[in-house]
Amino acid sequence: MSEKKSSIRILTYQGIPLWRDVRVLKALAQVVSALVVLGFLYFFFSNVISATNTKSLSLGFDYLSQEAGFPIGESIIDYDPSMSFAKAFAVGFLNTIKVAFIGVILATILGSIVGVMRLSSNWLIRNIASVYIETVRNIPLLVLLFFLFFGVITQLPAVENSILVGDFLALNNRALYMASFLSTATTGAWLIILAAAILFAIILFIILGQWQLRTGRNTHPFLLSLAVLLLVPLLGWFLVGEQPLLLDKPVLGRFNYEGGIAFTAQFAALLVGLVLYTGAFIAEIVRAGIQSVSRGQVEAARSIGLSLFQSLRLVIFPQAMRVIIPPLISQFLNLTKNTSLAIAIGYPDLFSVGRIMINQAGRAVPVFLMVMGTYLTLSLFYSVLMNIYNRRIQFVER
Repeated sequence: MSEKKSSIRILTYQGIPLWRDVRVLKALAQVVSALVVLGFLYFFFSNVISATNTKSLSLGFDYLSQEAGFPIGESIIDYDPSMSFAKAFAVGFLNTIKVAFIGVILATILGSIVGVMRLSSNWLIRNIASVYIETVRNIPLLVLLFFLFFGVITQLPAVENSILVGDFLALNNRALYMASFLSTATTGAWLIILAAAILFAIILFIILGQWQLRTGRNTHPFLLSLAVLLLVPLLGWFLVGEQPLLLDKPVLGRFNYEGGIAFTAQFAALLVGLVLYTGAFIAEIVRAGIQSVSRGQVEAARSIGLSLFQSLRLVIFPQAMRVIIPPLISQFLNLTKNTSLAIAIGYPDLFSVGRIMINQAGRAVPVFLMVMGTYLTLSLFYSVLMNIYNRRIQFVER
């Protein structure tokens, strides 16, 4: 009897008309979608090629080897107008990387601190964090950059009246000049010792932390790791012989300060604006992540004698990161793409240099393809790294 019923169901299912078969409809929808996408791509590229041929424009990248012919005010690598367009593009790319890399680190630190402050039991601390978050999040980033550059940094004293902090720092409306270090013959050996000290401190911190969790005894992992991190490089400083680093202080020259390391007004305004703006959003993400951890976990951590800092580091944040990481990736991507607003205040980032290249070379399409491809690559790089970390910290169901 059961075999007869199953055969009837099979015959009934096989007898469904094609226009009502779910499998056929799904396959047909995918085919139609693919045709629409291919049609759009064909329409777009055929129009681009037709327009460029009409205006006798080239879509090639041979211009990259030609002389750029324009200066760039700020560069990590050596550059002058006699160099190629490829070198100019590399300068803009590295300037964007510099702002994005430093900005991501500082915004994460600021957002984490403010996010914890937002949950403080102290009325003043909690409301200071709330005012900062609600104010910055509701101001457009471009307006914030204009305010920081034209309303704050350009109003600083002139070069001759710079704000000085000893011989190590000079601040004026052109740039921030700080003392830096010059390498010597023993710098390489000392850097190897420093890298070894950092690695050993990390390993020691992990081992002592696990031992503390297993035994319940306070092994002071943070203090001991910090001692290793400070004492080993200090000992290596004297063992390598010649002083591995020399201090290069900024000195007032004829027109401006010379020596040390300089952060231009444009770079400072862009970095501060991106950090303040993105940090406000990260603070809300951190707050939501902490609040996602059950109250019982927090009370359990305090009941076994963990301090507030230890509870955050060992119990709360490891669980909250599973909620924090996905939206945090989006904020990192936003910060990187928002560096393109640097064109409004004159910082030579990737987009700004690309605009100048279009004016000089007359190759709008190839340059924009390079700019878009670079931003896409940076975004995918962030996403891959953070998604790898996100998979490692997710709960594993057994």
